[in-house]
Amino acid sequence: MNGKHRHVRCMAHILNLIVQDGLKEIGVSIKRVRQTVRYIRLSPARIRKFKECCESQKLTSKRTLCLYVSTRWNSTYMMLDTAQQFELAFDKYSFFDHGLLYHLRTYVREDGTSAGDLTSVDWDNVRIMVKFLEAFYLLTLRASGSIYVTSNVYFVEIYELDLILKDLMEHEDASLKEMAKKIKEKFVKYWGEPEKMNNMIFIASILNPRNKLDYVPFAIVRMFGEKEGKKLILEVKNYMDSLFDYYVKKNSKGSTSASSGNTTITVSGYGSFLKRGTMRTKLEFEKHKEVTGALGAKSKLDRYLAEDIEPETDKFKILKWWKINEPRCPILAEMAHDVLAIPISSVASECAFSTGGRILDSFRSSLTPKLVQSLICLQDWLRSEPIPIKVEEDLEYLEQLELDLANCAKDSTIIDI
Repeated sequence: MNGKHRHVRCMAHILNLIVQDGLKEIGVSIKRVRQTVRYIRLSPARIRKFKECCESQKLTSKRTLCLYVSTRWNSTYMMLDTAQQFELAFDKYSFFDHGLLYHLRTYVREDGTSAGDLTSVDWDNVRIMVKFLEAFYLLTLRASGSIYVTSNVYFVEIYELDLILKDLMEHEDASLKEMAKKIKEKFVKYWGEPEKMNNMIFIASILNPRNKLDYVPFAIVRMFGEKEGKKLILEVKNYMDSLFDYYVKKNSKGSTSASSGNTTITVSGYGSFLKRGTMRTKLEFEKHKEVTGALGAKSKLDRYLAEDIEPETDKFKILKWWKINEPRCPILAEMAHDVLAIPISSVASECAFSTGGRILDSFRSSLTPKLVQSLICLQDWLRSEPIPIKVEEDLEYLEQLELDLANCAKDSTIIDI
């Protein structure tokens, strides 16, 4: 289409920008939790004491306290999500270490104020914030995937996010409400003007058999309003037709050249010749309708759009659906093949290029090429596991395994001597 779709904004980067903007208005409760976590993590003795508090409160979570990184908004979510699981441990720790209360009351933050005591109200605010940030966190993970189709959910996720922000802007919590407004302003900058959005965002959603032109127009009107929405729906429909016509013409040229070079038919017997000739003419006629833009080809698109949408289930596989339905609508399947291949995030490719830099740092600059390759491959395989592997949960087993290996090495040395 003359290069109209070369540029697709990375969804993960946009999410990072809009959430970072919203977190500038972070509430005092989050700041108190952050200062509390920072205080405990500053000393191994404090960490040990905190673990004892967890054991006394019978908290079985294997997660460890983590601190935020200023350049990564999702670290704030992970810090809060982990901290809320240890609320009882934090309360008990404050009884044993009075230095924590003194730290919260006297430590001066970047804005020139002190955090103050951590209360039960703060934990209520933290739980609200975790639910708020969880939507962005999960969306970032889905958008950053590289081993499954993502383009068909781009517009759906944008619409879902728009609804979440509208609800939060009416929330009773003032800080959460202000944060939602800040994020909404940034959201509108990137996704609030349809003319600045790549049309493939809408086309990919239509090519999802669970959406088609049933869900997409509904979402467009709800998101952009009645007047702007109806105008955009008409533009999307016209563009869908023009894109399909482009594929029809492209296939027509390929079919013409292929048929001109293949004119010989191998037959045996007069009866067989008549039978196979009739079948061949029928097939040629059907293909002619498909590749020349005749009513038969055009009706394939109309028929697809007119059919009922597929039910919404977790087991639905969009690529499998198009593979099964390719024989009855080959041109539309080819179009879906190209459109659904578009990634909506550049995170995966950027990670691939930066992996080597993370492994070969100043402390491990002498690794051999073979060992570097092994480390990178192993990391990729672990991430591709259907069941996530959490090394933190198996630390005791790994420590025991390392001890056994050390004992084996010691025994073998004694035998050699």
